[in-house]
Parts: sequence; C-alpha cells; structure tokens
Amino acid sequence: MAFERAAKIDEIPAGQIREFHVGGKAVAVANIEGKLFAISGICLHHGGPLGDGELDGALVSCPWHGWQYDLTTGKLAQQPTDGVPCYPVEVRGEEVFVDVG
Repeated sequence: MAFERAAKIDEIPAGQIREFHVGGKAVAVANIEGKLFAISGICLHHGGPLGDGELDGALVSCPWHGWQYDLTTGKLAQQPTDGVPCYPVEVRGEEVFVDVG
C-alpha cells in the first residue's frame, strides 16, 4: 500500500496524540517534540483507542486499562516482545501522510 493522507499538521500539536482513519484502519498519530509517529490505534488488551490515550514522552497509555506503548516501535512497555504495528509517516507541506500497508 502507499502513503495516504491522514491529517493536516496543525491537527496534531506538539505533545499530543490523535486518532485518524487511514486505509480503513484506526491509526494513532503523535507529535513528540516536532517529530511524528504512527502506530495502530487499537490496544491489544481490549481494543481501546490509543489515539485518545495520554502521552508521557514517547509512551502512550491506553485510556481504558493503562497499557503503555512505545510510539517509536509500537512495542508494549511492559512486555516488549508484543506490540502493535508501527507505520511510516511523511510530512508533505502542511499535510501528514501515513503508510499502513
């Protein structure tokens, strides 16, 4: 699959995470100190919305039960052998593109 538009850059302020639908998938896109990261927006535990989670540096906590994911790798902080898909991100002008392929 190819890169698809996810959002405008100003929709994801520094220190924030948002959920977008890209290629039919829920994707959580975070802005960490000006760098964008994208992971699957669905928590492994009970399918909680990671895009609604709380950021702490490069970690996002699922709002439902607190499972934490490293946004740079998609791996669980508590068990790094498991995790969610991590997707490439490109900024083109004022728009953010994600490849969920």
